[in-house]
Amino acid sequence: MPQLIRHPHAPSHSIQSVTAQAARTAEGKLSLSYSLSGDLARLRIPPPGPARIGWKLWRHTCCEVFIRARSGTSYHELNFSPSGEWTAYAFARYREGAPLDDETLDPQIAVEPGRDRLGLSALVDVGRLSAEYVHAPLALALAVIAEDENGALSYWALRHAPGQPDFHHAESFALELNEVRA
Repeated sequence: MPQLIRHPHAPSHSIQSVTAQAARTAEGKLSLSYSLSGDLARLRIPPPGPARIGWKLWRHTCCEVFIRARSGTSYHELNFSPSGEWTAYAFARYREGAPLDDETLDPQIAVEPGRDRLGLSALVDVGRLSAEYVHAPLALALAVIAEDENGALSYWALRHAPGQPDFHHAESFALELNEVRA
């Protein structure tokens, strides 16, 4: 799994490493896996709860994916909490968007807690976000936000743009998935 890089302006006292990967399934879905390693006793992890739409999950420990067609400017953001909550957003262009309040998106989230490792996987039906995503070449930004016990946030991504943490920036879309041939 590819290593995510911690943003240099946001240290973490609990997490030493983060990995993430994405792949397409034969059914046209997006399979995502995240792994956080470190002193998890010092990480704020939301307790398990029902799978449902959450609110502002990016303010706490969560895993994220940003998806766009490789040649496009519109994109979607999905956040997955270890609690089982999730959120989705649609953007017409850089940071111009709104939440999607659509229960039918229902990404399948599984969490594997451990003493020094937290695993989270999600299965997303990308066709529910955009029919174009099913077959088109995609550009993805994989990211994790980790909240330490003191409330400090660290930001992890495949690639960071200059300046403050910004997973929406075009430079963050560092993972490419080829088109699917029917």
